[in-house]
Amino acid sequence: MSEWFKKQISKTQVESVSKKYSLDPITASIMVRRGITSGSDILYYIEDDLRFQHSPFMFAAMEDAVDRILDAKEENEKVLIFGDRDVDGVTSTTVLYDCLSSMGIDVSYKLPGGDDAYGLSIQAVEEFAANYGSLIITVDCGISNNAEIAKAAELGLDVIVVDHHNAPETLPSPAIIIDPKTENSGYPFPDISGCAVVYKLVSAIRFSQSSWYKQDVTLLNVNKENSAVECVKVRNLVPVSRLTQTIDQNTASLSDTNLPSYLQGQLLLAWDAKTLSQDLQSLFGDGAQFNLVDIREEAAKLFPKFASMTLTQLKGMSKMAKYGDHEPTEIGGFYNIFVTWVQKSLAKDFPSFAKAEEKDLQLVALAALADIMPMKNENRIFVKNGLKSINSGRIRPGLRELMAELNLTGKRINSIDLSWVVVAHLNAAGRLGQPELAAKLFITDSQNERLETAKQIIELNAERKQLCVDAWNYAGIQAKASIPLHSNKLCVVIDERINRGVSGILAGRLVSTYNVPAMTVTIVDGIAIGSMRSCRDYDVTQFLNKMDDLFINHGGHNFAAGFSFKRERLAEFEERIKTLSSEIKLGDTKDTGGDIDAEIPAQYLTPALLDISDRFEPYGEENPQLLFMAKNIRVASGQRMGKGEKMHLKITVDCGKYKWPCIFWNEGERLGRDFNVGDRVDFIFRVERNVFNRIETPQINLVDIKKSDNL
Repeated sequence: MSEWFKKQISKTQVESVSKKYSLDPITASIMVRRGITSGSDILYYIEDDLRFQHSPFMFAAMEDAVDRILDAKEENEKVLIFGDRDVDGVTSTTVLYDCLSSMGIDVSYKLPGGDDAYGLSIQAVEEFAANYGSLIITVDCGISNNAEIAKAAELGLDVIVVDHHNAPETLPSPAIIIDPKTENSGYPFPDISGCAVVYKLVSAIRFSQSSWYKQDVTLLNVNKENSAVECVKVRNLVPVSRLTQTIDQNTASLSDTNLPSYLQGQLLLAWDAKTLSQDLQSLFGDGAQFNLVDIREEAAKLFPKFASMTLTQLKGMSKMAKYGDHEPTEIGGFYNIFVTWVQKSLAKDFPSFAKAEEKDLQLVALAALADIMPMKNENRIFVKNGLKSINSGRIRPGLRELMAELNLTGKRINSIDLSWVVVAHLNAAGRLGQPELAAKLFITDSQNERLETAKQIIELNAERKQLCVDAWNYAGIQAKASIPLHSNKLCVVIDERINRGVSGILAGRLVSTYNVPAMTVTIVDGIAIGSMRSCRDYDVTQFLNKMDDLFINHGGHNFAAGFSFKRERLAEFEERIKTLSSEIKLGDTKDTGGDIDAEIPAQYLTPALLDISDRFEPYGEENPQLLFMAKNIRVASGQRMGKGEKMHLKITVDCGKYKWPCIFWNEGERLGRDFNVGDRVDFIFRVERNVFNRIETPQINLVDIKKSDNL
């Protein structure tokens, strides 16, 4: 039985969060206990509107990338998309291919198949150059392909790198780089998937079709309370700079301020230009003339209730301002209205973009879960919208056929279903060297081909499962014995019988088993290919960087990375990791059933608890399923269940108003040993929906249970 832990929190802080964001006390207490207390964090647990995502033009190089692609269209160039074999790589390839092909660009794609190495290859560069290509766009790879990108330049090819992996010390050159993990990317949130980065690029390309693309505008306002002129410069809907000029009315002179130089050459936007002109003249005199463009009338066509409202009245209505860390301002409210108005106008003017975006977001959601992106910030917006679209029945072609073959059609899908079922099957194609099957599933126009491909992918996943069983059999003895050889901080398995497609899965299972970082290495055609997975806050890319001179290539994320080197250097590799493992510093670990999010009194143990659980969806990395605790609850009935040996336990607990069915997997022996029917028990649990014959029933999934002390 594991330790139960519930963090103590401030009642005052819970009440403050509950009041400010209109949350029920249980939800507010969970947020405080999980450290979700700032408005910028709480936002993503309450809202799902896409306008809360970050602008693609926050990437410093986004305009350059968009312009290069527009040039390719204009000049009828050949474009190659080079992706990766996993779900993130395939979805990245699909989203960009859909966009470019819809623009009429001569575009093709290539994924590493068979035993091809990860990342852009010299061979692919040379073949594309020989085929008169001129632009390569790498997706979910490329940030470490220095030699290959240099080769492309030598052959006269341009390269755009669209990646999300940790950047090496020396970036590839020459290339346009869009990667949130590069030092000067400009992007505020680094932990998005490769497909999400591609989605940002595609969103920027779509925005470039509007008249607002690269349009420099300044929003202007006079704050009468402090006699200040407020300005925000905006380009591609992103604030570029701000100026607040306080005016001394006794000595006011426009030429003595920074305004003339700041506003020069700008399109000046006003909310109620007539009143703003009067306010400016009252500050600077009748000679001060400003060429203002009034957007209130146009905005009121989309938001009629705003027609007669001032910025003072509007500032407190902004949802954006609700989650800010300061009091709402007039100029801030103006900016939020401006952005919302432009976005709504574009949706009206380009309805096809919204439909394409909905299809894209289903793949972005898959990629976020497949690549184990943290379920916070805008990742939550992506997955929420992807799930919403899937559950509405508007499933994109390819995904629709696969889900039908997996008997998921008509079922309410959550993030766990996508992660454990859909992603697992899609990944099987790449793991077994056939990523083109997953790409064809999404890209082909033929429904018959999609159905046939879906069946092939399911067969590959069955094969992948057997390879995992085989790999575990090969690894068992070696894995445990390797840990003391590596300072009890690293588990290492080296066996050429391991299929390279399941080496990452095996490394992950070793981490779960031994609670230390793990690496698995296999040999393919004279090349040692390895996967490394981590835990306890240890960054594996830093570990691999210390052997940079040994590798052909390496890279990845903090907790998951890959590498390769020549087989003849295997002995050197083994000696190096034995030495370096002593330097590994692991975070603390404790044996707990998990951190308890809230204790639920019996009277609140009703199906309404599912609504609270739904609030925290999507679950995933850095956002585990809610874990509740209940005390002194009577066991009304109980029985062991399962085929053959009765390994599982099914009980019913009596909470007064409601009786909950509970499942306790693999713990059948607990009944009659730790408690009996009629006993009062304490337990920690998760709530879920059990679906049988398309009928949903609330159910408790037990994590631990014990007899109550209060007897």
